[in-house]
Amino acid sequence: MTYLKLIQYMYLIFAAFFFYNAAVQFTENESYWLSLLIGAVAIGMFFFRRHFYNKYQNKK
Repeated sequence: MTYLKLIQYMYLIFAAFFFYNAAVQFTENESYWLSLLIGAVAIGMFFFRRHFYNKYQNKK
């Protein structure tokens, strides 16, 4: 696995952490919107990186 392939899966780990954090904050009646937003951005970055990684690999 190359560096670029590994980095895209790190975004999924970050997203899982922030969604878990949002769930904990929701049950404790705290503000959880920022964690949800960061988790959604991390999911978007995963698909963004995945698209350009596949585009780069097909070009070689």
